[in-house]
Amino acid sequence: MIRPRTTALHRYRFRSDWLVAAPPDAVYALLARAEEYPSWWPQVREVRPLDERSGTARFRSLLPYDLVITARERRRDPVGRVLEIAMSGDLCGWARWTVTARGAGACVRFEQEVRVSKPLMRRLAIPGRPVFRANHAWMMRCGRRGLRARLDASEGSPGRLPGI
Repeated sequence: MIRPRTTALHRYRFRSDWLVAAPPDAVYALLARAEEYPSWWPQVREVRPLDERSGTARFRSLLPYDLVITARERRRDPVGRVLEIAMSGDLCGWARWTVTARGAGACVRFEQEVRVSKPLMRRLAIPGRPVFRANHAWMMRCGRRGLRARLDASEGSPGRLPGI
């Protein structure tokens, strides 16, 4: 089946890898506490639990608009260090954290595949796409910085590996 080009304009796929100088289990434990994200990730403005496995979150990066999603836990695997959610709202799709050992620290991989539902973003799909991607990249850089700083504060570790 061939999808119309307009459908592809509203879909995004992202992947970020962060190296941190902290034990993988400590990194996983921090990422598993989504309600704490606003304390270390400035673009995550609010997280409200709805029940044990779901909640709402509000994000804002450089652009002057909020994205609001409802997240439902799909996978919580402390042995494999994988966290995955399904999302609905302004973004529909999924996001996943995978934490693996890397030398003396950890590699944190964030993957996301979403379709934009927010009407403004859908209307601006063609001219806005590069700006939306840059906005996301900025948010991820700030998240990496915030995660490292939080790990520094809790672990007394340098938060980054040499040369990173």
